[in-house]
Amino acid sequence: MVLVVKQYRCTHSASCVCLKGHVSEDAMYLVFQHMNWNPRIIALFSCTCKWFDEIAKRVLWKEFCHARAPKMMQDLHSSGSHIVDGNWKALGKLLIYCSGCTAGGLFGSIHVPGHFVFRTRFSRTLGKSLLPAQCRADVLYVSDSCEHLDQGEEGDLGFFRGIIKSFAMSKTKKMLIDKQAKFHPKEVCPYCKAKLWNMLQANMIPRGASVRLDAYDDSVEYYVCLNGHILGLCTLMPVTDSEDAKEEDTKEE
Repeated sequence: MVLVVKQYRCTHSASCVCLKGHVSEDAMYLVFQHMNWNPRIIALFSCTCKWFDEIAKRVLWKEFCHARAPKMMQDLHSSGSHIVDGNWKALGKLLIYCSGCTAGGLFGSIHVPGHFVFRTRFSRTLGKSLLPAQCRADVLYVSDSCEHLDQGEEGDLGFFRGIIKSFAMSKTKKMLIDKQAKFHPKEVCPYCKAKLWNMLQANMIPRGASVRLDAYDDSVEYYVCLNGHILGLCTLMPVTDSEDAKEEDTKEE
């Protein structure tokens, strides 16, 4: 039996320059490697045509993720865990994009435009503090809060995002299902368009989460999608107040 190589064909009009032939994938790989997997160029490139978009999803976003967060990617793929082709684009966006929120969306009347961020640190330690005790065996990588200060009556807001390793087999997903948690009726994940569970409504956010996020008590809310992407919001305390809260928490421990 002869194996047939899958062909990626352009879906643009007859005037598309791609009909004259594509550059080889190997050549493209070398070009983008030379540009250090620039995400802006990858995004522009993938808009050119369907064939280019397929290469970006299969190859370029994958290489970008490994270049931007190598240790995190290695861990996410260890112990048999993997991210199927097609989700690399979503993961790449999660690494560099703060989704913000729209009024009437996930976080009520709050409106903060989404934006790209130059660099973000993702932490397993911080992630563990956001999981309920029954789910602490799960691995959650979560970002430091992206600070949006002086938001009127809302005060200083902090947006955070992350991903749960092997979410399909995680204790977090099992607990959500056991609790018969409901999906958000209309909003979807800004990174992969999957349905979202509200962890606050499911009563699955530990009390100590606010301390780790330097946030006021009961101000932490976050969602997790079917692919394990996390997006959340909290109201940040002033630096002096947050340091005092951490000291008190340490004494209690």
